[in-house]
Parts: sequence; C-alpha cells; structure tokens
Amino acid sequence: MNNKQPRMERHVVTGAFGYSGKYIAARLLENGKQVHTLTNSPKRANPFDGQVTAAPYYFDDPQKLVAELEEAQVLYNTYWVRFNHPQFKHASAVENTLRLFNAAREAGVGRIVHISITNPSEDSDLEYFSGKAQLERALIESGLPYTILRPTVLFGKEDILINNIAWVLRWFPIFGVFGNGEYRLQPIYVDDLAKLAVEGGEAEADQIIDAIGPDTFTFRELVQRVGEIIGHPRPVVSVPPSIAYYVGAMIGKVKGDVFITREEIEGLMRGLLCTNSVPSGSTSLTDWAQRHADSLGTEYSSELARRQDRTQSYDYL
Repeated sequence: MNNKQPRMERHVVTGAFGYSGKYIAARLLENGKQVHTLTNSPKRANPFDGQVTAAPYYFDDPQKLVAELEEAQVLYNTYWVRFNHPQFKHASAVENTLRLFNAAREAGVGRIVHISITNPSEDSDLEYFSGKAQLERALIESGLPYTILRPTVLFGKEDILINNIAWVLRWFPIFGVFGNGEYRLQPIYVDDLAKLAVEGGEAEADQIIDAIGPDTFTFRELVQRVGEIIGHPRPVVSVPPSIAYYVGAMIGKVKGDVFITREEIEGLMRGLLCTNSVPSGSTSLTDWAQRHADSLGTEYSSELARRQDRTQSYDYL
C-alpha cells in the first residue's frame, strides 16, 4: 500500500510580502499550494509565518532566476513600478519583466498570470500604459499559456490612493479635483483581484480580463462619497491640473513621498481607468469604506517609505 502524500503544486508569486501579491499568496495557501515569492524585499516581515519561501529577483543573473522558477505550475506577476524615480524607472521595470518572462519560459513554467492595467496602448505617450502594453504583447508572443488581468485602481487595507484621498479629506478644509472631476474610474478590491488571479492560474485557455469593481464613480463622486463615509465631507472644487499637481508635489515634499504624478493625472483625466466591461469584482468600495471608516485615512500611506524600508510589513507603513 502506497501511503506517499501527493506533492503540492509549486506556485511562484512576485511581491508576496507587498500588496496584491500578499492576497494572491494567501489564497494559494488556502488552496493547499506550495508558495514561493520573488521579491526586492526578501527580509521584509513575512506575514505567512514562514509558509512562503522567498528569494531575490536575480534580474542580473538569468540562470539563478530560472532556477527560482523551476517546477512552478504558475507564475503570478505583480512586479511593476508606479512612477519614474531616481531609484527606479518604468523602462527598467519593462526590461526586468521581459527577463522574468524569458526565465519562466526556460524554466518550463506552466502558466503566467500577469497584472497589467486597463486600456494599455503601445502608442500611448504615458509610459505606464505603453509599458504595460509592451509586456502584454511580449507575453502573448512568448508561447506561454497566460491570463492577463487589467485592473484599474486597487483598494484595500494597504491601499495608497483611496487612503490618501481620505487623509486629505481629514486634514484639509477643501479638496481640489483636476479639471471638472467628471472622468470615471472603477476601483477593484485587492482580494477580488487575487481571486481572479488564482482562478486565472487554473484556467486552460488564454484570456484577458478587465479587472474592475462593481462601482463606477466620477472622480468627484468618489471624493465626495469617501468624505461622507469617514465623517469629513469637504467642498470639492475644480482646479487646473497644473495647480493640483503643484499642491500634490508640496504634500509629497512634506511627506518625503510622491503624492501624485503628472502621468497619473493625465491617465485619470483621459478616462483610462474605466472600461465598458462587465464588472469582474464583487466588493463595493462604498461598502468596504463604511466598514473601515474609523481607520481609513488616519495615517498617510507612503509609496517611497515602502520601497526604502524593506523590513517592515506594509501594515505598519
């Protein structure tokens, strides 16, 4: 009689100690998978009590990168950078992700689940959207089975954008929106994205999915709704994008962070964070915010602090 236990499937998640990657890893562990992460922060506090093993990305050593991906059933790729900075660039993120895809193919990874963005275009003058489009094409042409998820804005406990909107509403007497504020966005809960990612890892056919939540807001409506929920409704005023960027830059300077970029303002105002697809997430931002109204926006969330302190858990930054 053979009592040998079946070997657990090995799944690799990039950035499992960070934001979206953490939720993907948690769902995989719940499903009985063996989880390994590639990360720029292998010494960051492990939220999984050692259940997730970790290694650096090894972008500068292709063979080591291949070795980290061997025997992986699925690679879930969340790796990216939000903006250009002296320490990191969109162009470098594209190059590194191409190295990751090449290593996955050489290692014989069974499938890639790749996190992209809504409305990517290689013709875009916005590097975020053109870079994501370039990577989608590279993955499609790689011959590897794939699921591509295109989220808009994520929200959740470790969120930056929605949290910092709430922070401004708590501490400032008015809130300025870029232009008329009528451009739309469809935020998705981070764990809904994780659910889509895990389901995408089990899919058989190649697929591209707009990962959008059930709510569609204009930016003005979003700010007003968040203000009402946290008990700090403020006048929402239209301001020229250049002035809004300047105010954001001053906030960033005070906080030692990048509050918002010109490219992010352009992406919002062009309606690139909204699609006509059927919602694939089920969690309402309004409902989630009401459950977290006491804590939402009480502390500023810093993108650069997370990148500069690579030992602390995101929960404490």
